[in-house]
Amino acid sequence: MDQGIELTLEQEFSIRCFTDQVQQMSREQAQECLILHYKQMMIRETMYQEILKKEWKLDEDFTSV
Repeated sequence: MDQGIELTLEQEFSIRCFTDQVQQMSREQAQECLILHYKQMMIRETMYQEILKKEWKLDEDFTSV
């Protein structure tokens, strides 16, 4: 992770709660959770890309200029 970015106290607490939950899971549950989080991360990244395309007007047809 980027060492220049600091997490808020609330984020640190959230990580601690998540850590406690994961440690109580079975291996199979932890694997399912990891796969779900990875999928959500990919969806979030795609959404950010689409938002940036619209904001930066990268999806417009430039042939009419």
